[in-house]
Amino acid sequence: MKKIIILFSIILFVGCNSRKEQKVEITPKGNFYKQSEMAALMLLMYETNAQNKQLILDGKQPKEFPEEFLKIHTAQLTDSTDRTLEFKTFSDFYLRNMKEVFEPSKESLINKHNTAINSCITCHQTTCVGPIPKIKKLLIQ
Repeated sequence: MKKIIILFSIILFVGCNSRKEQKVEITPKGNFYKQSEMAALMLLMYETNAQNKQLILDGKQPKEFPEEFLKIHTAQLTDSTDRTLEFKTFSDFYLRNMKEVFEPSKESLINKHNTAINSCITCHQTTCVGPIPKIKKLLIQ
């Protein structure tokens, strides 16, 4: 079951690709690049999950599911051919797991958080593996 969760999670975060609304940034070497909608969304997801991790470690429950996360289905990818059925499946799986973090239940909040993060890792194992080490830092040991 955990392998299935991880697999769905990885597909969800194929969003390493791009977003429609592009942000121009300068790299440390002075080069310009345009950030995609999906890349910006993934950064928001990372920041939110880092904040959630700290809240959980402080014994608090995250308050509200960020509706912006729903843009995972529409955010512009760098390569539009990456928006496959597999991507949709992983995206849906991640959103479902992420929403669980914001719902009080008897299940451990740490387990729910880690399941959502593992969803990210699973998706990224299929496409865009670069962020995996950074994403793993979001797990609560």
